[in-house]
Amino acid sequence: MSDAPDTVSAYTGPRRVLSGIQASGALHLGNYLGALKRFTQLQDAGAPCFLFVADLHAITVWQDPALLTAQTREIAAAYLASGLDPAKSVIFPQSAVRAHAELAWVFNCVARLGWLDRMTQFKEKSGKHKERSSVGLYTYPVLQAADILLYKATEVPTGEDQKQHLELTRDIAAKFNTDFGVPGFFPLPEPLTQGPAPRVMSLRDGSAKMSKSDPSDQSRINLTDDADTIAAKIRKARTDAEPLPETVDGLGDRAEAKNLVTLYAALADISRDEVLAQFGGQGFGAFKPALADLAVASLAPVSAEMRRLMADTAEIDRVLKDGAERAAAIADPVVDEVKRIVGFWRA
Repeated sequence: MSDAPDTVSAYTGPRRVLSGIQASGALHLGNYLGALKRFTQLQDAGAPCFLFVADLHAITVWQDPALLTAQTREIAAAYLASGLDPAKSVIFPQSAVRAHAELAWVFNCVARLGWLDRMTQFKEKSGKHKERSSVGLYTYPVLQAADILLYKATEVPTGEDQKQHLELTRDIAAKFNTDFGVPGFFPLPEPLTQGPAPRVMSLRDGSAKMSKSDPSDQSRINLTDDADTIAAKIRKARTDAEPLPETVDGLGDRAEAKNLVTLYAALADISRDEVLAQFGGQGFGAFKPALADLAVASLAPVSAEMRRLMADTAEIDRVLKDGAERAAAIADPVVDEVKRIVGFWRA
């Protein structure tokens, strides 16, 4: 990491939290616990939050244009249904603020190929067909850096799979500040990795992350699932034949059991030790109905509000338009200053 002391200590701007969710595929329980619930907690704690729908990132792979528009609205609906208040948090579509793309190009010229070659997510997503992947998929982390630094965000809610990208963001910020002799112009954002369930696993395979790209709908609980569907998916979730242990250490290599206990703890806002103090020694025949009831009670109001908003999208569109204007009011002066620093001609 490029951790030059003057770059770190010189930034004196306000605290800002930024994150986003990609507009591709249906949102699920993992998104709710790992992102939406955390965003709401940060907002309610008084953190100034900038939360966007990452539609520019979505098109690094092919997206049906009509579906992309619908998914952008669905994610905004999930933000609102989860308790995010557009009067407190700035909620907007990434593509509606042109400064994201402008700053990303400057950062493409600051970042080094060697840095991007080390990004493990590109290797995972491109697989054996690297040459067929879009250039956008390769430079995805640079756009991510622009998303963060455009608002001079100081904190980013980050899962383990995104920590490497945040390190790249810090490197780009430090190199820009150093190369152009502007110590402290961009902050070096810190990760916010603590959350109720930072890594939610598949209901069909406790060793795989819950994902909207999984072909099996039974592997995840979608935020648009109704109460009966939520309960049925939990009843059918893969488990083993052993009763729940008395302590967390007893979960050991029992991936599916560990996942369900983690879900209960996250939904109830208690520790896994407290879950096992209540259910340790009992079989899944007793535990699954309790987890299903808790999941339905937690998610059914969110699902119902999402369906209400999606039935009449005027409210969503108003929030997104207002959020884009508020985001641009902060982003545009930053990119204008970057252009001056870089030396671009200005009338």
